[in-house]
Amino acid sequence: MRQNNELKLFEDKKIRAKWDAEQEKWYFSVVDIVAALTDNDYQKARNYWKWLKNKLNQEGSELVSDTNQLKMKSVDGKYYNTDVMTTEQILRLIQSIPSKRAEPFKVWLAQVGKERIDEAYDPEIAINRALDTNRKKGYSEEWINQRLKTIDIRKEFTDELKEKGISESKDFAILTNILTQTWSGYSVKEYKNLKGLKKENLRDNMTNMELVLNMLAETSSTEISKSKNCKGFKEAEDSVKKGGNIAKIAKEQLEKETGKNVISDINARKMRKLNSGE
Repeated sequence: MRQNNELKLFEDKKIRAKWDAEQEKWYFSVVDIVAALTDNDYQKARNYWKWLKNKLNQEGSELVSDTNQLKMKSVDGKYYNTDVMTTEQILRLIQSIPSKRAEPFKVWLAQVGKERIDEAYDPEIAINRALDTNRKKGYSEEWINQRLKTIDIRKEFTDELKEKGISESKDFAILTNILTQTWSGYSVKEYKNLKGLKKENLRDNMTNMELVLNMLAETSSTEISKSKNCKGFKEAEDSVKKGGNIAKIAKEQLEKETGKNVISDINARKMRKLNSGE
């Protein structure tokens, strides 16, 4: 599940939310929703949600059993497993909570969803939002432009995999791991460990050259796959390995000419420090 953490505001209440790009769904913190609807503080909202969960369970409602949990940042700065629901589930939850804020909240939910719908029809909105976010994080303009290009390349790559019959998230993850291992010599897990990462996105922590080689691997895999008529995981895996090998050759040639390793432990934090001259 590839997610983006965001904080939304409904009137004066903060709503923690995560956007799942693969499923194209928002996940909202249930306790934050309850607090916004009941005008309670966090602890009272937790108690109310605990009581409501028991009540819904006794009534045989499937809403509680369908509730997921995701790690979300708490007020103490730490991440804890938090009950979350999709927009559709939240709309069902609202029916169980007597609140004068119900209708305004429905309008708010629609507006939050509209932001992503607008981005789907006009990708420039999403690009500008990503630009602003990365600038605020302190990334260089060169890196930002490179990262935006990788998003486009990645979409072409995954679209081609879908054309070849790949639909399961685990299969996308397996093929991505094979691609990364082939060109870099590291599995995704090993690569992230090298850079000291945990939940962070690996591409957000790659140097410009690492991004370029990863793009070469994905673009090459996409073009090789397009040249074939066969479908299925084995065909996709073959294309991914061949595309990754092209990037591997380029990496090794570059390392031979420069005498430097392309793969490094530099992550986003270190890059920002270098750019700021710290």
